[in-house]
Amino acid sequence: MPTGDGGGERTGDDTLFRASHALEGDDRCIAEARHLAAAFLDQARTSYDVIVSARAVDLTQLVVSELVTNARKYAPGPVLMDLRIAGGMVEVVVWDTEPALPVPRDADPGRIGQHGLEIVMRITRHLSVHKEAVGKRVTARLPLDDPPRTGQ
Repeated sequence: MPTGDGGGERTGDDTLFRASHALEGDDRCIAEARHLAAAFLDQARTSYDVIVSARAVDLTQLVVSELVTNARKYAPGPVLMDLRIAGGMVEVVVWDTEPALPVPRDADPGRIGQHGLEIVMRITRHLSVHKEAVGKRVTARLPLDDPPRTGQ
């Protein structure tokens, strides 16, 4: 998983559609974030004629859930979520106040919980974490359409 100290964020030159949300750090923010992500993708589909598969909606909501859950669990204060459509991808960016970067753990089928980062790494096309002046920014990108299945 690429990490770094700031920088490295793709420029928005090819961004078709974008929405930003400040989420309170309470119990409702995870469900709210999932709802906002689904509404964002629906608006991209209806207002911008972007092809968005049902699978992309489901996976985006899963990524949003995992990233916002981690932010809420490990960082005090607000969580900022940025959603973007660019280059056939949906980009989910979550910022929180915790400066420590998440570290993937070794696979352990006996471990209960704490598999969120593993899941996100597995289902995204790109995942990066960058330290910011305050906190960190996690960026995940997923394709908006269903990739062709191979080997079947």
